Amino acid sequence: MFTGIIEELGRVAALDTGAAGARLTIGATTVLNDAIVGASIAVNGTCLTAVELTPTQFSADLAPETLARTNLAGLRAGSPVNLERPLRATGRLDGHFVLGHVDATAELVSIEALGSGHWWMQIRLPAEVTRYVVEKGSIAVDGISLTVAKIESSVASFTIIPHTYETTTLHSYAPGARVNVEIDMLAKHLEKLIGSTIPVVATQ
Repeated sequence: MFTGIIEELGRVAALDTGAAGARLTIGATTVLNDAIVGASIAVNGTCLTAVELTPTQFSADLAPETLARTNLAGLRAGSPVNLERPLRATGRLDGHFVLGHVDATAELVSIEALGSGHWWMQIRLPAEVTRYVVEKGSIAVDGISLTVAKIESSVASFTIIPHTYETTTLHSYAPGARVNVEIDMLAKHLEKLIGSTIPVVATQ
């Protein structure tokens, strides 16, 4: 379980693709302070398991599903990535509950300066997740907990504060970039529960 509050901006050291899946190696410091082999680390909002550790980097295996569902397959050596360790039970929940299970990727439509370091960002959501996104609701974009300022058709808009822009991958993106999206997990559970309780009326 994560919160969408990015702890560190890491850098990709290597992405080695195999016959099925890949191994991703990332340079980092903060998220490695108490890491052990088997620890979970969110990379661009994707929960990965550290399988190799050194004082300055970690490696994680990417399953074919992860490569197909997220933007991690497009990373290159030097690419910046958002990193977060799991939430401790005694910690503060400063963002919102994020599982690290990416639902889909979205297209960055625009990111425009508003002045005083603030930005207006728009992403185009795929049809299968649009219905779960509501104005003032929470959504994780590349692992960053953001509040939806506006939703029009399939385009969601967000105000980005200076701290978030400067300390995450957002400052490195241009229109057309693919970003990972995880919608609020409660919305999906509610949809399934409500759907299962609607009585089926027999017709003749």
